[in-house]
Amino acid sequence: MTKTQETELSFPAKYRLTGEMEGCADEQKLELFERLLKTREFDARMRKLFRQGRFEGTFYSQIGQEACDVVIAYQLDQQDFVGPSHRDLGASTGKGVPLKNLAAQVYNRVDSPDGGRYTACHYWHPEFWVMNPSTSIVMNWVAATGAAFGYKMLKKDNVAVAFCGDGATAHGDFHEACNFAGVHRLPIVYVVQNNLWAESLPVALTTALTDLSHRADAYGFPGISIDGNDVVETWNATREALKRARSGAGPTLIEMKTYRWHGHSDIDPADYRSDDEVAHWMERDPIPRYEQYLRELEVLSDDALTDVRARIEAEIEEAVDFAENSPRPAPDGYLSHVYAEDYPGFEFGDRNPGDANG
Repeated sequence: MTKTQETELSFPAKYRLTGEMEGCADEQKLELFERLLKTREFDARMRKLFRQGRFEGTFYSQIGQEACDVVIAYQLDQQDFVGPSHRDLGASTGKGVPLKNLAAQVYNRVDSPDGGRYTACHYWHPEFWVMNPSTSIVMNWVAATGAAFGYKMLKKDNVAVAFCGDGATAHGDFHEACNFAGVHRLPIVYVVQNNLWAESLPVALTTALTDLSHRADAYGFPGISIDGNDVVETWNATREALKRARSGAGPTLIEMKTYRWHGHSDIDPADYRSDDEVAHWMERDPIPRYEQYLRELEVLSDDALTDVRARIEAEIEEAVDFAENSPRPAPDGYLSHVYAEDYPGFEFGDRNPGDANG
């Protein structure tokens, strides 16, 4: 498998990763690398397929900020709750959701977890406790907070994780969820992926804060700001936050400073950003930095990398074939799974469209 353009870039020595990944065995470091690279390669392939017209709608690329999702999701237990937003591909791949299910979701086919009912890039899977993202920005924050409250009431040692972007921190639901979690010391980790742009609006026009982690000050729990493109720092910070949540100490808000390489969606040329800004952040690409880190530890070799890439290529090809051979949902399928039970008078399929009472 030839490298995509997105994984060929070198980086300046000042961005070299150092330090220990606490509690992370070599096998885990390598598996984490595979999930990061899988996320990147799958994303790049879906962008290409979108531009070829192979599926409808649009596509929200996560390239450049994969570590923000993958690193924390990889550490979660099966029944830990994940509340992703759009663009959070790594929240699913990090937790191990098969690519074929994610591809079917992008294609809106019946073999998607949502049966083809939803919009592209709202990745989820109920068996992995990853919720279906809400199109309403940061409503996933509220749902994840509710899940954390449920874990506490049921005296379970599970945790919830919620993701959002920098612009979402200005929404009311963000503040309501954080306030509730702080009051009740809920087992939840909030991740704010600050990629500097809320669609086309720069972060300076959404908040006067320099570090969005200070949002947590108002709610009585810790907030920290980290380099979300540094896998080692991200691992250690999220590991500590998850330990805090499981121990009953309450929430943590982690601002991860990162950057999306492409537009808000693939129909957005992102011409509101300067070329210098994009180039600066591409030098901080989390994947080659982590690859070099593993090579220096002698965890990753050329042969091991070849094997990793072969497995990823095979899974991506299988996923694309699966999605493209999955049927499209029938029109009346959108009326299913609306009610928990069948009710008399709600047989929508038998109604006459011209009936004013229908």
